[in-house]
Amino acid sequence: MDEYHIISNKRLSLKDINTLLNSNLKLKLSDGSIQRIETCRRYLDDRMKKEKKPIYGINTGFGSLYNVKVSNENLQKLQENLVMSHACGTGDRVPKHVVKLMLFLKVQSLCYGHSGVQLITVQRLIDFYNHDIIPVIYTEGSLGASGDLAPLAHLALPLIGKGEVYHKDSIVKGEELIHIMNWEPIQLKSKEGLALLNGTQFMTAYGVCNLIESYKLSYLADLIGTISLEAYDGRIEPFNDLVHFVRPHNGQIKTASRIKEFLEGSEIISQEKKHVQDPYSFRCIPQVHGATKDAIDHVANLFSTEFNSVTDNPNIFVEADRIISGGNFHGQPLAIALDYLKIAMAELGNISERRTFQLVSGLRGLPNFLVENPGLNSGFMIPQYTAASIVSKNKQLATPASIDSIVSSNGQEDHVSMGANAAVQCYDLIKNLKTILAIELFNASQALFFRKPLKSSTFIDSFLNTYRNHIDFVTNDEVFHFHIKKTVHFIEEFCITNNLLFD
Repeated sequence: MDEYHIISNKRLSLKDINTLLNSNLKLKLSDGSIQRIETCRRYLDDRMKKEKKPIYGINTGFGSLYNVKVSNENLQKLQENLVMSHACGTGDRVPKHVVKLMLFLKVQSLCYGHSGVQLITVQRLIDFYNHDIIPVIYTEGSLGASGDLAPLAHLALPLIGKGEVYHKDSIVKGEELIHIMNWEPIQLKSKEGLALLNGTQFMTAYGVCNLIESYKLSYLADLIGTISLEAYDGRIEPFNDLVHFVRPHNGQIKTASRIKEFLEGSEIISQEKKHVQDPYSFRCIPQVHGATKDAIDHVANLFSTEFNSVTDNPNIFVEADRIISGGNFHGQPLAIALDYLKIAMAELGNISERRTFQLVSGLRGLPNFLVENPGLNSGFMIPQYTAASIVSKNKQLATPASIDSIVSSNGQEDHVSMGANAAVQCYDLIKNLKTILAIELFNASQALFFRKPLKSSTFIDSFLNTYRNHIDFVTNDEVFHFHIKKTVHFIEEFCITNNLLFD
């Protein structure tokens, strides 16, 4: 028997969405949502029967064509033309899990009853979600103002029997899908095309996926950084509560506390040290990782507001008897937040690579490049190169997209957010970070072998014993590409198995 997530105006949290994404729940509208959608549509239909003046996006052209009034008999064609003409996406295909989240977020935004859509239109979007019919959308084309026009146009095309969708592991045409599902194409009414295309669901879906991964990788950065600290024979004093309570940033305190928990019972951290201080990449883990944690929390709060909002235009207010053209589609809040997240996550990779560099540098009793016979073996020399290359790439991706704007629509849309570019850049950057952390783990695990017979903590030893079932001690040079790939897969599986989100 199917189980359902009921779509209503109840406020959603990031945890709620994560639960939905990791479940087999289907979607169903609440009675309240149905009433709001139908009431708003009925109001708009009644208003159109008596309205003589042009109302932007309802009986006018779009963008700089806002002054061109369209006759009532052409309103359906106007909406279909809008959807088709705006489907100009290029680039790579958006991952299916991101598109499925876009479907949910679009339905959620429409359910508040300020968009003027037909109930059948919303229900068809729900049918897509419930039958795992995923529109084919592309990463390039949105300016992040007037909403995510091009991506959302591709999302909407299958409603009218156009475009392409993933269906049962194949890509089929919208016309074919209509036949397969025994559906009729949706006959879009006034305002509906604009309601579907205006909105920030592309940016928001990417942002939510980026945040979920960021929380997981923040935890892993702490854990892998702690293993590197052990391998480097680092000191415990920089993680003392006294240090952090006199500079009480939440992320800093949480990081220091977590690392002490990871190290509890370690013989290595407890032994007397010959050095009185560690490099910043070890000593300042709480300050650097902690700043990223605080940034993630800030961005999560902002996105929580966004996915509980109405972001199309114009907005219909039935009780106030008003239709108001505003700018809730503008992605500037998201663009700046995504740029902030990019910078914060790039820094986790930046400091991770520095720890990897320290481990291969022949310091603290470790052999050069972490092999017993350096010279004949290059050892772990080149994985650090790879990490450095990816870190540099991430610095380029972290350059803010939101500082740019290019005038569009003949000057009517004269400032745009570029938030969609920030969203895709952030997604790529976080994927790169996973590889950087994997390289650090690969190096730290190897380095820790040279600390025997001393043991690390029970927790770290248990984690590494599991990891070493996949990647054991390297004696002579091997093809490290496969080890790095296996390590990336290992940390992905670890995140899933241990439900690391929001830990």
